Amino acid sequence: MQPALHLSTKVLPGNKIEISAPELLVGNTVEVFVILKDTSSSSRCSAIDLLDKLPGQRLFKTPEEADQYLQEERSAWEI
Repeated sequence: MQPALHLSTKVLPGNKIEISAPELLVGNTVEVFVILKDTSSSSRCSAIDLLDKLPGQRLFKTPEEADQYLQEERSAWEI
C-alpha cells in the first residue's frame, strides 16, 4: 500500500497552495488531489427557511400571531 498524507491548507494569493511535510523528500515525485470545501452560503439556511420550504401550511406565520392565539386560549380558560 502506498503511504498517503492528509493535509489541509489555505489558498494563497495568486491561487497557489503550499504543502510542507517532513515525509516529503526533495526530488521525489508525488501526486496531489485537491478537494474544494463547499463554502457557499446557500448550503446553510435558517430553521424558518427550512420550514417555509416544507409542503403544507404553518398555523402561525409570525411569533405575534402565536402569542395572540395563546392569549385568546388562556382567556377562554378563565371563563
